[in-house]
Amino acid sequence: MKRIAHRDSDDTTRRTTRRALILGGAMSAVAAVLGARMRYMQVDEADQYRMLAEENRVSIRLIPPHRGQIFDRNGRLIAGNEQNYRITITREDAGDVSDVLHRLQRVIPLTDADIARVEDEAKKRSAFVPLVVADRISWDDMSRVAVNAPSLPGVTPEVGQSRIYPFDADFAHVVGYVGPVSERDLAKQETPDPLLQIPQFQIGKVGLETWMEDTLRGEAGTKRIEVNAVGRVMRELGRVEGQPGADLTLTIDAEVQNFVQARLGSESAAVVAMDVTNGDLLAISSTPSFDPNLFVRGISYGDYAALTGNDHRPLANKTVSGAYPPGSTFKMVTALAALEAGVIDAETRVYCPGYYEVAGRRFHCWSRGGHGHLALDEALGRSCDVYFYDVSQRVGIDKIADMGRRLGLGQRHDLPMSAIVEGVMPDKAWKAASYGQEWRVGDTINASIGQGYVLTSPLQLAVMTARLASGRAVAPRLVKAIGGQDVPETEAPPLDVDPRLLRQVRQGMHTVSNTFGMTGYSNRIVDPALTMAGKSGTSQVRNITAAERARGVISNDQLPWNRRDHALFVGFAPYDNPRVAVSCVVEHGGGGSTVAAPILRDVLLRILTGGTPPLSAYPASQRARIETALSELPLRQFDTLASATGTRGRA
Repeated sequence: MKRIAHRDSDDTTRRTTRRALILGGAMSAVAAVLGARMRYMQVDEADQYRMLAEENRVSIRLIPPHRGQIFDRNGRLIAGNEQNYRITITREDAGDVSDVLHRLQRVIPLTDADIARVEDEAKKRSAFVPLVVADRISWDDMSRVAVNAPSLPGVTPEVGQSRIYPFDADFAHVVGYVGPVSERDLAKQETPDPLLQIPQFQIGKVGLETWMEDTLRGEAGTKRIEVNAVGRVMRELGRVEGQPGADLTLTIDAEVQNFVQARLGSESAAVVAMDVTNGDLLAISSTPSFDPNLFVRGISYGDYAALTGNDHRPLANKTVSGAYPPGSTFKMVTALAALEAGVIDAETRVYCPGYYEVAGRRFHCWSRGGHGHLALDEALGRSCDVYFYDVSQRVGIDKIADMGRRLGLGQRHDLPMSAIVEGVMPDKAWKAASYGQEWRVGDTINASIGQGYVLTSPLQLAVMTARLASGRAVAPRLVKAIGGQDVPETEAPPLDVDPRLLRQVRQGMHTVSNTFGMTGYSNRIVDPALTMAGKSGTSQVRNITAAERARGVISNDQLPWNRRDHALFVGFAPYDNPRVAVSCVVEHGGGGSTVAAPILRDVLLRILTGGTPPLSAYPASQRARIETALSELPLRQFDTLASATGTRGRA
């Protein structure tokens, strides 16, 4: 019995010992694992956890992408980027923003207004969003802030980028300008790009810059930075580069654009030059212009007031947003509609006694003595109003309007520019819809010579001229390449007009410029290889009363500037093989043949010859005067400019 009890006791002891050993081994293993883990955390990962221990100051920040640059057709830089030193403050790192800003004020020049602005903005923005305290500071100021960083928590000196326009006023209306993101910009977007929260991030405000914003902006990169307890950036832990915006190449030639701007001078005017073969816009100029760099840097109240208070409207892009009665430049539309309808042919003669009478009312020709009997050629050449009054009654407004639309009038042409107008190409249905009134005989008469309800832009007049010259429905094109890839050219379809009739109208335009005694003869091109064809126009901006007509109409130069007629001219060259079409509108300039035609001729010659217009292309009697005028144009020195900005490298 005792032996059995002793055996049971031995078994119990052995079992207890095994359990103790197993438990002890498990505990030792756990202790070993914990020890290894502690060593890994305390030794191998010491730097990482020390950094995290400092209040978890690891920040993820966006890296603004390089904005795409813009070049002319020959690779000249017209919108680029430059370095910009600035100081930012982040509220969550700064703590007491006001205290830090006043300390910063002792380091760099800051006004009380600057501090108040930042304090106000800090209340509106998230705590983690950096706010710009000072922009475009010097390198010395930048260095002083960096040296004093330990006492300026949340303050960061940064190297950013800002837009620059080397050609200042030349491309202002085409390219537009960029500016800081506003609350209004953010409100327009349902899900704003996080980039728009970056301080002083610039986006397009008008022109090509805003219409091509998504292409030019690019995509943000990110960087992880270590910041200590007082907000000082200790180091960069890693970064992922963003995607720069795509570069754009325009169809415009910067040298031609500069020539046109200089040639227009101080006039309130617009010129559009277009390649008739593919629609490329070679120049699109509106004067007076402005320096877009002023808006990028923050325009002063004085400068802005000077622009908005100028009666020549320098901020308006007259080439696409200006809507003008086309005057006699519209007469080709009336003629072509009548020819197509078969109510006249090129030899049909109309008698002009100086007026056209219908329903007891007289509509006067510009020539009070009349022009006698005229066929189409001479009617266009002398710009006889009565001829087109008569013809318009035969064909009717609906067919005239249909022809105008086929030639590009009354259409909003698709270009990446701001405030493009559709113009007005009126017909019976349009007047009923717009005014609730029936179309009247007088409406057709006024429309037949480009007055009344008809409104066109200089861009539309250039398109009309290009279509007449080429016989194709060419459309204007501004962007030649995106990101180095050419934008495919689309061959324009043939214009839906009998080519024989187009030739008859073109012959009339040739008569205008090349037959003695016609309205454009004094501004002809005498070089037979560059012969131009054109049409003048003078559009009234006010009605001439019967009393004024009775006592003799006052000439334009005796009227206040804003009551004078607009001067217009359209033309193309060379006549036998058209390459370029140009439209010119000079607001309140007076006569189209005396004011607009000389400008247009110079522009055609500059484009066709590739340099200063040769004197040999002008009539001999004009050469001395023109040589002086051309030599006095304030043209840019492009060789010098090319060495400074003619590179595709990013700033």
